[in-house]
Amino acid sequence: MANFTWKGNPVTQIGRDLKVGEKAPEFNLLANDLSPVTLADSHGKVRLISVIPSIDTPVCDAQTRRFNEEASKLDNVEILTISADLPFAQKSWCAANGIGNVQTLSDHRDLLFGEAYGVAIQELRLLARAIFVVDKNDLVTYVEYINESTDHPNYEAALKAAKAVS
Repeated sequence: MANFTWKGNPVTQIGRDLKVGEKAPEFNLLANDLSPVTLADSHGKVRLISVIPSIDTPVCDAQTRRFNEEASKLDNVEILTISADLPFAQKSWCAANGIGNVQTLSDHRDLLFGEAYGVAIQELRLLARAIFVVDKNDLVTYVEYINESTDHPNYEAALKAAKAVS
């Protein structure tokens, strides 16, 4: 189990850690227009899944901007940024910040993505920071659980992992 902390304080992880080689769990999230988005919708593409606690915080902002910049350099890789923020907040933040190369998705409704991917934080009803790469056949090929909510992921390793299976 990941040992998540929020600003240095331990929090409770809901779900179990995913492992490389496992089939990625299906999910049903909301796009910014409230339409449903599932893992199956992007079957046949490599998915870099960037999980953040809240899009309007400094590290989440930087993480989303970084992957937005890198998206245009990746062939056949779809970048999904997932948080428990409301879809309206995600849409507004993306519009205000010129973010258009990543798809922001919301798990606010029931945190089922968070539970399936082991990133739901019980005390806060937010998602812990993590990165997953899922290949064209829906297999998990890269996992990084970031234990401290204020730490950045290893961007280079995640991008390398996505390129390796694209």
